Amino acid sequence: MSGHSKWATTKHKKAVVDARRGKLFARLIKNIEVAARTGGGDLAGNPTLYDAVQKARKTSVPLDNIERAVKRGSGLEAGGADWQTIMYEGYGPSGVAFLVECLTDNRNRAASEVRVAMTRNGGSMADPGSVSYLFARKGVVIVPKSDGHNEDDILNAVLDAGAEEVNDLGESFEIVSAATDVVAVRIALQTAGLDYESAEATFLPSVTVELDEEGARKVFKLIDVLEESDDVQYVYANFDVSDDIMAAVG
Repeated sequence: MSGHSKWATTKHKKAVVDARRGKLFARLIKNIEVAARTGGGDLAGNPTLYDAVQKARKTSVPLDNIERAVKRGSGLEAGGADWQTIMYEGYGPSGVAFLVECLTDNRNRAASEVRVAMTRNGGSMADPGSVSYLFARKGVVIVPKSDGHNEDDILNAVLDAGAEEVNDLGESFEIVSAATDVVAVRIALQTAGLDYESAEATFLPSVTVELDEEGARKVFKLIDVLEESDDVQYVYANFDVSDDIMAAVG
């Protein structure tokens, strides 16, 4: 999982740099709207909304945009869309399994864009359930190393909150838990005075496909094309890459 996790961290940093294009901001705002619509606009009483807002703030989304998204989602301001979450499954280059999570107000458009991206970049769509069994829903919290805390400090802070493992990603630590424990882990970190970079439920692969340089380039290209769609929120894939190949593909 180390290569996959490092890739995810690298993609996050790249996304922050590319946020000026507005796409990352738009995705974070949609997450806030949906969280507010589902659980209400009170951050204290809606942990999903709290984490969505924190992620947006840490990615420098303007506070005014965040507040308006909360109001739209909770019905206090007009303009909120009827967002629907749809998961598409498929296979990419080198037999890598893909889960593509969309948040859209137009199911037909989302399906068409995902299908075109897959088929034009060495992938193919798969029937529901034929890929998802290769992934597990998990909570993932990323803690930066900037505060000087070591792995034992992190583990001691979150072990009783349901953390299953702590992984060293180089510049940060990754805490993995059951998806239902991600809020408890986040609160445990805050109680211990430890800052975190992101906290969310995600899909982690139970088995991975080791990629060579050519395969990695093709898989990364497919992911980039999928993420160009405004309807695509997250792309999950069960690949692994070595540090050498990560460096080779930039």
